[in-house]
Amino acid sequence: MSKLLKDEINNLHAQVCSGLADPNRILILYKLAEGPYNVSDLASTLEIPQPTVSRHLKVLRERNMVNSDREGQSVFYSLADDRVIQALDLLRAMLADSLESQVDLARAASESLRQQE
Repeated sequence: MSKLLKDEINNLHAQVCSGLADPNRILILYKLAEGPYNVSDLASTLEIPQPTVSRHLKVLRERNMVNSDREGQSVFYSLADDRVIQALDLLRAMLADSLESQVDLARAASESLRQQE
């Protein structure tokens, strides 16, 4: 494995994976995919305490996943790159397929046990 690839993977982990390490941050990203929100509206819509939303937005901002734009007294947050939602959707599809395979396996095992009785 090349050093360049290792460096890219380390950077990916530091920037992206750690940014997505909390489910609330993923929820925030999906909400921001709908359009810009301020902290209060995000907190209210997602039913997450405002200080928690602010802390998560700080992490997402540090990892260049969201942008912040001041409008008067309010700061509105938006996605920095829509591709993060595409990546999350791919991961969700992989998870759904995996869960479906597990259900199919469990059904097959259950059917096999019934036939043995």
